[in-house]
Amino acid sequence: MLAQRGPGAGAAALAPPPVWEQDGCMSVECMRVHDLVSGGSDPGAAHVVLVDRLWPRGVRKDAFRHDEWCKDAAPSAELRREFHGGGLDFDEFATRYRAELDRGEAAAAVEHLATLAADGGLVLAYAAKNTEQNHALVLADAVRAAGGSGEPGK
Repeated sequence: MLAQRGPGAGAAALAPPPVWEQDGCMSVECMRVHDLVSGGSDPGAAHVVLVDRLWPRGVRKDAFRHDEWCKDAAPSAELRREFHGGGLDFDEFATRYRAELDRGEAAAAVEHLATLAADGGLVLAYAAKNTEQNHALVLADAVRAAGGSGEPGK
C-alpha cells in the first residue's frame, strides 16, 4: 500500500507489511491510529480495535476505518492522567494497568480481544506517540496470555 503524501512531500514509499506476533492461530499487533489513517501502516484483513478511552486527537471519525472501539480495555482515566503527567514511570504504569486488566469489565474486554485474536489477525489501535512504551503493548501481552500463550510479544 502506498503511503499518502502531503503537499510538498517526496515520492510515496511502500509501507512495510505488518509484523504479526503469532501463537498458533493467534496474532496480535499494535499500530498507531495516525499511521493507519495516513496509510503508513496496513492492517490487512485483521480486525482493528481502537483501545483508547478517548477518541484520538485530530482524527476524523469517518477517516479511521476500524471494527470496534473497546474503551473497557483502556487504562482508567486516573491511571492515564498519572502516567501522562509524569507521576509514574512505565514499569509502574504497566504493573498497575495489568492489575486493572484482571478485574471487572477490563477482564471481560481482554477475553473478548483474545477471542478476536484467535479467530484471525487483531490490530490494537492506539494514539500514543511513543511506540515503545504505551498501554497497547501491555494490553497485547494480556491478550496473548488470555489466549493461552502466556508469552509477552513485542
